[in-house]
Amino acid sequence: MMASYPEFMVSPMRKDLTEAGFTELLSPESVDQLMNEKEGTTLVVVNSVCGCAAANARPGVKKAVELAEKKPTRLVTVFAGMETEAVNRAREYMLPFPPSSPSIALFKDGKLVHMLERHHIEGRAADMIAQNLSEAFNQHC
Repeated sequence: MMASYPEFMVSPMRKDLTEAGFTELLSPESVDQLMNEKEGTTLVVVNSVCGCAAANARPGVKKAVELAEKKPTRLVTVFAGMETEAVNRAREYMLPFPPSSPSIALFKDGKLVHMLERHHIEGRAADMIAQNLSEAFNQHC
């Protein structure tokens, strides 16, 4: 499927997370392979071009991962509006939550245990998001 945005535009947004240790999942198969790893914890970030991803979600998640005493086993990201099939597959694992970009999901032993939807991210400072995620990491990781 064709991408919605030019790659040159999203490349810095991708790097914002990959340079922080996140692995991009680019196909439904890569999402399934990762989600079939049932042991440990997986943090999935649905990245986005929107302003709340830039101002709140990405900085908040990076700060949480950097500062948390307990960290997820795996850090991954999919990009909304780009690899649509991979994003759709990741969202299947996030049910019953509706599609949301950006969003951040924490899985433990293959089960969804914590979810931040766009409405939890938009209008909240990156520090608040980092604190929310750090608490989830401490509880589940």
